[in-house]
Amino acid sequence: MNNNYNPKLKTFARGHRNDSTKAEVRIWCELLRNKKMLGYSFLRQRPIANYIADFSKRI
Repeated sequence: MNNNYNPKLKTFARGHRNDSTKAEVRIWCELLRNKKMLGYSFLRQRPIANYIADFSKRI
């Protein structure tokens, strides 16, 4: 169980993912998707506590 995950912000985070800027789309497609960044896996717009992290490393 992840005590930091806030399900109340899930819809809000999804809206941000769907409304990304060109810069966010580019960095995500070219660098962060499919473990292209040194083999690390990242999540987009992750609700954590009362905040939404733009990019967080998957543990």
